[in-house]
Amino acid sequence: MSHETGILISFEGSEGCGKSTQIRRLADRLEDVDHREVVVTREPGGTVIGEDIRHLLMHADSSKNIFPETELLLFAASRAQLVREVIIPAVETGKTVLCDRFLDSTTVYQGVARQIADDPITQINSFAVGGVIPDLTVVLDVPAEVGLERIKHRVSDMPDRMEQENVEFYGKVRNGYLHLAKSLPERFFVVDGLGEADEIEILIWNEIHSRFFSED
Repeated sequence: MSHETGILISFEGSEGCGKSTQIRRLADRLEDVDHREVVVTREPGGTVIGEDIRHLLMHADSSKNIFPETELLLFAASRAQLVREVIIPAVETGKTVLCDRFLDSTTVYQGVARQIADDPITQINSFAVGGVIPDLTVVLDVPAEVGLERIKHRVSDMPDRMEQENVEFYGKVRNGYLHLAKSLPERFFVVDGLGEADEIEILIWNEIHSRFFSED
C-alpha cells in the first residue's frame, strides 16, 4: 500500500535481544532499496531532554534509589517529548520512523516486571503518546538467560541499571512481551532472536514490505 503519511515501527524485547543491530539493518534497507527517508530514534532519549532523562534513569548514581512510580513517570516524560518533537513531525512528512522501544516497554518493564497496576500505566502511557501508536511492533524474543549472557559479553559500555537486573526480572519481561503480542496480534510481529542476524533481518524485511510497501 502507498503511504502519504509515514510509518512508525517500534522494536521491543529484553536487554541483549539484538534490537540495535536489526534497526540499523532495516534502516539501511529502507534507504538503499526503497529510497525512503528513515528516522531512527530511541527510548528513553531521542531528544535533548529525553537523553538527559535517559542518563538520569540509566546511569546516574541517584537512580539506584529510584522508586517504580518515579521510573514510570520519567519514562513517560521522555516519551511525551519524543512523540511531539520527533515522531509526529517525521510521520506527517512521510518518513519512516524506527523507534528502539516505545510505550510497550513501559507496559512490560514497569507493569509486569515492576508490578505497577495496569490502570495508571495505561492512563500515563495514553497521556504521553497522545494517540500515537506504532503501525507495527517487532519483538525480538530471547530466553532470559541468553539476554543476560549477551550483555556480559558486550565490551563497549558499562551495564546500565536495567542491564544489571537478575534473570527472574528478565523472565518476567520476556513473558510480558509474549503476552502482549498474543493479545494484539494485528500490531505485533514476534521474531525468534536466537536466529542468525541475517535470517532475522530477512524475516523483518519481508514482514514490513508485505504490510506496507507491497503495492508501491
